[in-house]
Amino acid sequence: MRATVGIIGGGPAGLLLARLLHREGVDCVVLESRTRQYVEQRQRAGMLEQGTVDTLRAAGAADRLDAEGLVHHGIELRFDRERHHLDFPVLTGGRTVTIYAQTEIVKDLVALQLADGPPLLFEAPVLAVENPSSRSPVVRFLREGREQSLSCDWVVGCDGSHGVARDAFPAAAGRTYTHRYPYSWLGVLAEVPPSCDELIYARHERGFALHSMRSPRISRLYLQVPDGTALREWPDDRIWDELSARFAVDADWTLCRGPITSKSVTPMRSLVHEPMRHGRLLLAGDAAHIVPPTGAKGLNLAVSDVRLLGSAFAALHATGSERLLDGYSDLCLRRVWQATRFSDDMTRMLHAQPDGDAFDHRMQLARLRRITASRHAAAELAANYTGLPLPL
Repeated sequence: MRATVGIIGGGPAGLLLARLLHREGVDCVVLESRTRQYVEQRQRAGMLEQGTVDTLRAAGAADRLDAEGLVHHGIELRFDRERHHLDFPVLTGGRTVTIYAQTEIVKDLVALQLADGPPLLFEAPVLAVENPSSRSPVVRFLREGREQSLSCDWVVGCDGSHGVARDAFPAAAGRTYTHRYPYSWLGVLAEVPPSCDELIYARHERGFALHSMRSPRISRLYLQVPDGTALREWPDDRIWDELSARFAVDADWTLCRGPITSKSVTPMRSLVHEPMRHGRLLLAGDAAHIVPPTGAKGLNLAVSDVRLLGSAFAALHATGSERLLDGYSDLCLRRVWQATRFSDDMTRMLHAQPDGDAFDHRMQLARLRRITASRHAAAELAANYTGLPLPL
C-alpha cells in the first residue's frame, strides 16, 4: 500500500485528521487495531470547546452535533455546601462549550469516511514504524492474518499513550514528562436525566465529585476514589449515596438516581512528550500528551493538534512548503503545557489530598473563594475552560 500520509489510530484524532486531509485532496490511510464496534463504543470525553466545534464543522462532521449537542453557558462550583455559578459568556465575551459525547463524534466520522473518504482499516494493528527519519517511512501492520506494509511520505501517530508511534522515537530524540496523582476517578453512566443544567464540580472533604451528562436522558458522574479501588467495592447504592453526600448543598436540590449501565476506574496522570515530531513521524492527541480529566482538555487538545496538522499538510500539498510542519511541535506544545497547567490547577484545587493536612484544606477553600469572589480570577478559569486560542 502507498499513501502520502499514514495515520495510526482510528479514534477521534486520527479520523478527524483523515477527514480534513481528504477535503484538501491529500491522500491518506487510517490503520486501527480495534474493531469498529469497539471504537464506536469507547467511552471518553464529552465537553467540546468552541474551537473543537468549529473544526468539526469545517470538516463537514457536525450535522448531528449541531442538532443534538447541548450548549452550556457555564459550570457550577460547589464547596462548603454552597453553590456558585460561573457565567462563561459574561466572563469571556460570549464563549460557550458544548456537550456531545466522543462516542458520537467517532460514529459521525466513521460513517463519513466509510461513505466518502480515504481507506479506514479496522482490526489492523501496527507492528512498527520503520525509517521514520527517512523520506520514505514504512508502517508494518497485520491485516486478515498476514503482515502488510504501508509506504508513506509522512506518518502521524494518533494511537494513544500505549501505541507504537511514540515508541518509534529514538531514546535520544525526545523526553517524556510524567506525573501521577495519588487518586483515581470512578466513572459511571446512568440511565437518568441529569440533575443539573450544566456541569457541577464539587469539592468535598471526602473527595471530589463531578456531575456531567451525555444527553438529556443519560448522566455521566464521577467520584474521586483511592488508587487501586476495585469496582466490587462500589455497589450502585453506595455510589449514589456518596454522590449525594458530596453534591449536598444548603438549598432545594436533589440528585436524581437511576440504573447504572457502566462503571470504570481511571487513574489520574499527566504526560507530555517533547518534541511531537521526529523526522517524518508526528504525534497527535494522547500519543503525545495526557492530562487529568478535571479540566476536560484531552479531546480538545487532540483536535487542536489535528487542526494544525491539517493546515500544515494542506499547505504542503498546495505550495510544497513544509514551514507549518516544521513549526508543528513547538506551536502545539505551547498550548499543551498551558492546558496541562490548567488541568493540574483544577485537579489540585478540587481533590482531597490523601496526605493533606488542615493547611492544605484551607488553601483549597481560599482558592475557590478567590474564584467565586473575584471577576478576574473567574475570568481566568473561564478563559482556560472554554479554550485558549488555537495555534491557527
